[in-house]
Amino acid sequence: MLLTRATEYALLALDIIRKSDHPLGAEQLAYELNIPKSFLAKILQNLAKKDILSSKKGAKGGFILVKSIDDISLLDFIVAAEGKRPVVFDCVQYADTCPNGTIGGCTISPFLAKLQHKMDTLLESLTLKDIF
Repeated sequence: MLLTRATEYALLALDIIRKSDHPLGAEQLAYELNIPKSFLAKILQNLAKKDILSSKKGAKGGFILVKSIDDISLLDFIVAAEGKRPVVFDCVQYADTCPNGTIGGCTISPFLAKLQHKMDTLLESLTLKDIF
């Protein structure tokens, strides 16, 4: 399983947002974290679309946490940040990325499917509270 910078940046930004008593803008967060503003803004919008954050416009606007970290599974957070479910290997989910051209078409496919299931179960059982 490979998590990209999107999840890393989302977690770092969320740690700051959750501690704030007022909305924080992408520019301020990007500056504090020393990460690209445009990339962070896109990630934060994705989190807002999944109702993890709320976005407020205007001079005093920014992002605020709208759900308790107890209620956000790590799997849901990763999907919101990455835009897709994390997979062990792409061939577990997509036939066109499998060297054999079919899902389940090789000898290691059953093992990979079990591994994927265990990873999904673990990520679903963890919440952001387990991190923070």
